[in-house]
Amino acid sequence: MINTILFDLDGTLLPMDESKFTKLYFESLAKKFQPYGLNPESLIKSVWLGTKAMIDNDGSMSNESQFWDTFSAFNLGKREIMEPLFTDFYEHQFEVVRNSTWINPLARKIVDLLHDKGYLTVLATNPLFPRVATHKRIGWAGLRVDDFALITTYENSNFTKPKTEYFQMVLQAIKRVPNECLMIGNDVEDDMAASKIGIETYLLTDCLMNHSQENIDAFKHGTFSELEVFLSHLPQLGK
Repeated sequence: MINTILFDLDGTLLPMDESKFTKLYFESLAKKFQPYGLNPESLIKSVWLGTKAMIDNDGSMSNESQFWDTFSAFNLGKREIMEPLFTDFYEHQFEVVRNSTWINPLARKIVDLLHDKGYLTVLATNPLFPRVATHKRIGWAGLRVDDFALITTYENSNFTKPKTEYFQMVLQAIKRVPNECLMIGNDVEDDMAASKIGIETYLLTDCLMNHSQENIDAFKHGTFSELEVFLSHLPQLGK
């Protein structure tokens, strides 16, 4: 019986224009590091390659270590110097990127609904960002960090979506088995991969990501409003 709801963040609880998000992110990041003499193209390339290293992570180290090992290979600066600058960026200049997102009031409403019904909620966002950046985006969605029993970030994760090991890692952390969970997300490839290990899924179509043009009829799917109706019909737990 389902007792735990796993939510994606970007494009799900936090609606966004992904291309605008990426543009604003790299523009503001390049501007942050310009006073330090970093070539914007080299900086952006190193961040992309660090991200790819996290996606390719075989679980032998944290995503955080994968990112910094790859980033540092570009000799743009030592980690002990660069990492605090990145943290400062996420705490301050990253706020510009908020302009690519907007609040859906139903996000707050359905999280409260689920808590009232006795469900555990988990933020199963792809752990490609550090904790500070993920916590910022939670706030942009009109939500709180303490809304979630677990939030996956690059510090506490050794895998990324769509690898099934990512979902197994989440289940292990929250001490749940697949048939106790429902994964809600907007990305066909990344989020619906949860179904491969027996987790029930719901594909949110408001900011749908479907790069491979799969037939979404294979998945339970709907808009945020339809999701609210679906979740309202889940049974009350503990009664």
